[in-house]
Amino acid sequence: MGNSSQAIPGYLYLVPTPIGNLADITTRALGILQTVDLIAAEDTRHTGRLLQHCQISTRQISFHQHNTQQRIPELIELLQAGQSIALVSDAGMPGISDPGYELVVACIDAQIPIIPLPGPNAALTALVASGLPSNRFIFEGFLPTKPKVRHEILQAWAREPRTIIFYESPHRLRETLTALIPHLGPTRQIVIARELTKLYEEFWRGTLGDAIRHFQTHPPKGELTIILAGSSPQTEHYSPEDIKTALQQRLQQGLSPSQASRELALEMHLSRRYVYGLALELVQKSSN
Repeated sequence: MGNSSQAIPGYLYLVPTPIGNLADITTRALGILQTVDLIAAEDTRHTGRLLQHCQISTRQISFHQHNTQQRIPELIELLQAGQSIALVSDAGMPGISDPGYELVVACIDAQIPIIPLPGPNAALTALVASGLPSNRFIFEGFLPTKPKVRHEILQAWAREPRTIIFYESPHRLRETLTALIPHLGPTRQIVIARELTKLYEEFWRGTLGDAIRHFQTHPPKGELTIILAGSSPQTEHYSPEDIKTALQQRLQQGLSPSQASRELALEMHLSRRYVYGLALELVQKSSN
C-alpha cells in the first residue's frame, strides 16, 4: 500500500526534491505531490517554482526551523483528521540538516504512519564520485558556529578513520579549511563538490594545504559538499614543514609550545618529543 504514487489519507510522506537538476524528480514523487492534501515546505516560494515547473497546484504551508513549535501541533492535528501531507525541503531529502526530524519524531509519538520516498541527496551524490572510501563514512551536516563546539568536533575528526562528509557555505569555506589544518594537517585528502547536478557542477580534489592555496585565488561559488579522507596513520607522512605549519596555527591561537605539541602529536600520531623540538625551533626563530 505504501509503495503507491497516490497519497493515502492520514499519512506523512517524506518527499525528496532535486538538488539542482529538475529532471531528477521521480515519477512517484510527482504522484505524491499531486495527490496529497498539503505540502509542508521549508520555503514555499522556492518549492512553488518546482511545483509550477511540474504543473502541480497542491496547497503549501511553510515549515522551517523558526516555526516548528507552532507548526508541528497543527500538522499532527491535520494528519489525525485524515489529511495527507508531503514534507519537502528546499533541496534533497527532508529530515537531513532541516527540522523534518522533529516532525517525524512527533508523528511516531502520535502513531501517524510515515512513508519515505528515496531520491536526491547531496552528501551521497558527492561521496560516490569523490574517489575517497565510501564503504564507511560519517555525515556531519553543517559545522556548528560556536567556536568551542566546533573545536571539539574538529579535534575528534583528527582520529576519525571513516570518510567525513559535511556541508559548507561558499563565504565560510576558506575559514573552515584554515581551521581544519591544525587538527588534520595539510596533507589530508579533501574533495570539494560544487553545484551538484547543475550546469557548473565541479569536483576539486587534492590536499587541505592545496585547497587553501587554490581557493584563496578562486573564490568558491554555489552550494558546497565537502568530503574529507579519514585518519590513516599508516599512510599519512608529514614533512617537518607540514608539522611546523600546523604548529604555527596553534601557537597563533594562543596555545603554548607544550600544549600545541601535545595536541598535534596525538592527532598526527607522532612522537611528542619530536613535535615539541620543532615547536621550540619556531619559537626561537620568531624571537630572533
